[in-house]
Amino acid sequence: MTWLWLSAAFMATTALVHGFLGERRLIQPLLTLDQGIMNVDLARKVFRLAWHALSLLMLVSAASVVWPGTPQSLILVIGAAWTATGLFDAVYTRGKHIGWPFLTGSGIFAIIGALA
Repeated sequence: MTWLWLSAAFMATTALVHGFLGERRLIQPLLTLDQGIMNVDLARKVFRLAWHALSLLMLVSAASVVWPGTPQSLILVIGAAWTATGLFDAVYTRGKHIGWPFLTGSGIFAIIGALA
């Protein structure tokens, strides 16, 4: 159970950092652009919504891995998705994105916790 709580802590931390730093370092600067798709008000709103919805879904993942009675198979799927996302992020960004270790760690901890 400790592994699952560690996974949930990593997921929740990732979600909070994603929401906060993403808003300050990516969303706000992009919304100052008035060209291309960023000139469309609906696109700007949907972009911010999608960014923060992803952070919320990360929190739902965190809750799911520690929720009493969550099926082992679901925890394994969540763990595999986080691990795959983290490893893809590492390869795709050549390790430059700060999130890949946390994404990968969250997933690995969930998998270990599900199998323990």
